[in-house]
Parts: sequence; structure tokens; C-alpha cells
Amino acid sequence: MTDSVLLSDHDKAAGVLTLTINRPHRKNAIDPETWDALRTALAEAGRDPEVRALVVTGAGGDFSAGADLSSGRDGHPLPRMHGINEVALLLHELPKPSVAKVSGVAVGAGWNLALGCDLVVATPDARFSQIFAKRGLSLDFGGSWLLPRLVGMQQAKRLALLAEMIGAEEARSLGLVTWVVEPGEIDPFVTDLATRLAAAPPIAVAQSKALLQENVDRTMRDALASEARAQSINFATEDAPAAFRAFLDKTEPNFTGRWAVGR
Repeated sequence: MTDSVLLSDHDKAAGVLTLTINRPHRKNAIDPETWDALRTALAEAGRDPEVRALVVTGAGGDFSAGADLSSGRDGHPLPRMHGINEVALLLHELPKPSVAKVSGVAVGAGWNLALGCDLVVATPDARFSQIFAKRGLSLDFGGSWLLPRLVGMQQAKRLALLAEMIGAEEARSLGLVTWVVEPGEIDPFVTDLATRLAAAPPIAVAQSKALLQENVDRTMRDALASEARAQSINFATEDAPAAFRAFLDKTEPNFTGRWAVGR
């Protein structure tokens, strides 16, 4: 990767990959090179069977100040936005659980990058804002889709229209942060969390994640039909039988996600 996005696989034996936005001199604001690096990193993480959980964070005490508006912006903005949208979709559709580890500022697209992760862990000093209106812009990086689903329409409008800065505890009370953890405890907390996620059955977890995201605005009948299809796939892997045997033997199962049909 480039210097602006660092990938750490020191936990890869446990199946955990950590992606760090590395522009601390700009509070990890994301310039075109960094968008490209994020796109490549997320695509590769999605394809790599050894990656079972992803941690996204920022270097130097901040998560991300959003898009770097000081960087060069040649050409029409629409193709550029399409490229940024690809990053949002890769994260949203990532078939692995993802955790945002947030300290300092997470604003604009930086906050929506965190919200695009499945779980958000923040330190008490973390600050969040849908800052777009203060920059003469409207929501992007999925904010208009994510916010109403997470907090309801009125709170989404409040956050978008006023562009207020809110703290970690308020974000947690709104359902925008999963846990608030002290700075000295967040690293081991996230490591333990990501390791537990990586140890889960990968096919079943990927399907549960997709079911929750896809069925949120579908009918109960649609949800039940997609659940039945997903469960049929789970029974065709080695993981469900392994879990049943472990339950009977009172041991912990080892989930591989391997296909059992024809073996």
C-alpha cells in the first residue's frame, strides 16, 4: 500500500487485518491517493480468505477529518464522487465483520467511514460531526442512507442540517457508537473484539451481516425467504456440524467456512 494507508497483519494469525489511515498531519483527511489506496485495500481484504475481521482506524490520535478539500481536484466532480462511492460500497458489502476504532475527530466522510463499519469503538475524547453543511456541501459517503436507519429521520436531519459536533457519549446514546472505552484500554478491547469476530463462522457471519443490511426495508416474507436460503448454505459448510459436535462434546468449535458438499 501507499504511505497514506497502512495495513498491519500482526494479528493475521487470528484472521484480523488492521487498516490505518496515515495522514496525521492532516488529521487523516482523505486525499485522492488515499481514496485509491482505501479502494484497493478493501477490495483485497474482501477477497483474502485469511482475513476474517477488519479494524479501521487513524494514525496520530484522530480517526479522519473526512475528505481533504485542500487537495487537487481536476476535472468534473461526478467521476470523482463515483470513485469515492466505490470505497463506501466496498466497505458496506465487505463479507467480513468490520470495527471502527475511533479517537479524536471523525467528521464528514470520516464519520461515515466509521458508520460504514459494523461496530464502532470510541474513546471518550472522540468528536463527531456531519460537517458537510458548514463546508457548503451535502451528505456523502453513504450518510443519507446510514443516518436515518441508525437514528431515525428527525435525528438524522438534526445532525445533517445543523452539522453540530457531538461527543462520544452522545453518539453512543444515539446508537452511532457501540462502545466508549478509555484510551488506555481501547487497543486490547478492539483486539479482543476483532479476534472474537474472526473466530466466528465466516460464511454464517457474512450472511447474517448481509441479511441485516438487506432486510431492513423489506417485508417479513422477503426476510424469511432470504433467511431460509442463507441457512441452507450454512448447512452445506463444515461449520454447522462442527458447532453441533462441539456443543455435544462441551468444547469450542474451530470454524473454517469450508464447503462440505461432496467432501
